[in-house]
Amino acid sequence: MDLGLKGKNAVVTGGASGIGKAIALELASEGARVFVTSRDEKKLEDILSSLNSISSGHGGLVTDLVSPGEIDALYDAAISLFEQVDIVVNNAGTTQGITDPYCAIEDWRKVFRLNLEVPIEINNKFLPGMKARDWGRIVNISAGAALENSGPVTYSSSKAAMSAYTRSMGRILAIENNDVVMSAVLPGVIITEDGHWGGKYKEDSEHAQKYLKDRCPIGRFGRPEEVACQVVLQCSKRASFFHGSNVLVDAGQAKHYMYSNYLD
Repeated sequence: MDLGLKGKNAVVTGGASGIGKAIALELASEGARVFVTSRDEKKLEDILSSLNSISSGHGGLVTDLVSPGEIDALYDAAISLFEQVDIVVNNAGTTQGITDPYCAIEDWRKVFRLNLEVPIEINNKFLPGMKARDWGRIVNISAGAALENSGPVTYSSSKAAMSAYTRSMGRILAIENNDVVMSAVLPGVIITEDGHWGGKYKEDSEHAQKYLKDRCPIGRFGRPEEVACQVVLQCSKRASFFHGSNVLVDAGQAKHYMYSNYLD
């Protein structure tokens, strides 16, 4: 199946490790040029080396997107390299290590800053160009935790807000311009070396295995590549009917039907 990604230019935030890295590599494999952001210079160098072994023309930026001026810097760097950006994947996200449901409002703001505000600001920078060219794809990485009582309250709430934003904004874009599509992917339990579940498994493998047995029908963690393939589909020309869709990739982990109507 031709995804129509050859020659497209994509930005992937948090694209140097975990799910973001898998997305960046999959996009490059489909012929896209990729601009990656990371807070870690060494990881950025590594992913760019991997991308350039697939094809040429990729780039990246070491940045902490929550800092003032950094979203403008991202936009300027990506446009300078590509001239235009066709695809944005808002993958960067965090729990900030905050697990206390009674934490200070300042802690809530830290989580919402990266998980909601930053993606909205990035989208607002790149959307005008997409609309002017009558083509664009934005995929926001939400989480299965947006739907159910799992994960820290701050994190789950921020991801629920991201899914609601995607649903609402996706509809607006559909009305404004039929070929600029915003959608979201909601991963379930995914294990990565430096991610939440990678750390949990190292700390207490028994607890992790019990969680899988109790919560995940397939009985194992998902892999970043298993999320990336869905994300890349939603970045493609084939995703012309995904406006506002929130797509679960969780091997049946969620126990409800709420989002079954979102594939419309």
